[in-house]
Amino acid sequence: MFTKNEGVIDRLIRVILAEVFFMLAWFWFGGVTQIILYTLSFVMLLTAVIGFCGLYKFFSCNTKHGEKKVSKIAIASFVIVFVIIAIAGGYYSNFFSKKLFLEDFNVMNNYYKQTLFNTGQDKREESIANYDKLVLECAKFSKKYSNYHPQVVAKDKNFNSDLAKVSEFITSLKDKVYTGDLKESHLDFEEVRPIFQDILKRNGFSMLAVYLVDFHDSMEKVIAEADKKNSVGVIETYVDANNKLITVEEVANDDEIKAIRNNLEALLNLAKSGNTEDLAIQAAELKSSFVKVYLKRG
Repeated sequence: MFTKNEGVIDRLIRVILAEVFFMLAWFWFGGVTQIILYTLSFVMLLTAVIGFCGLYKFFSCNTKHGEKKVSKIAIASFVIVFVIIAIAGGYYSNFFSKKLFLEDFNVMNNYYKQTLFNTGQDKREESIANYDKLVLECAKFSKKYSNYHPQVVAKDKNFNSDLAKVSEFITSLKDKVYTGDLKESHLDFEEVRPIFQDILKRNGFSMLAVYLVDFHDSMEKVIAEADKKNSVGVIETYVDANNKLITVEEVANDDEIKAIRNNLEALLNLAKSGNTEDLAIQAAELKSSFVKVYLKRG
């Protein structure tokens, strides 16, 4: 049996340290650092429970000798501090780790959206500039979050494989962006959106972003029919787009969302009235109002 060499206050402090190390490992770190923190947490808790520290024995240190009886106030203070760290620390760690993850994701996603938009507009210079930044941010994001998983994505078994898939796919499009057919590369970049969408859905992120993406797919079908001056096609594809937009409106319905609604309804009215000549113009207005919202909040 080991001779106890830790006083009560010492042991209580070790419990607090064990809690702090555990929360740092749980919420904020991954890989080797996480393992080290979990190990430190275990060691602190174990030595607190048994009341013995090997380092104390090595350095001939003892916090138990001469220790006065610990007051009830000290014990109560320890319990309060422990509970505060558990509740407040857990809540804010979860909140801010999720917030930082979203900020990092949005930096990458913004360059993706800009690349997607510019390739769709056949703008070579702008496409290359945003693509290069996208590749850089995607690499940074993948490097950081392939090892470190904030709690919001910690249970997502497909997260790492999705990151690898996106990173590899984006890198493979370099030649098309630099010298190839931008319209074709635009269609290729569209394949990334469902992956990002699935990540958001699986992990409970902003439903507005998810619903905007869902609406976009249906809206593009309406626009395609409008560009072909197909009134019947516009009316038929409107049904699904309308349902998807209603879902968006349930989350947010400010002036920018209302502009999308107004343009969609105007397009439907043109189709119903048989005014095929103005369908493409109105479809462009619809897409413009959507892009304005998507680039900012999607």
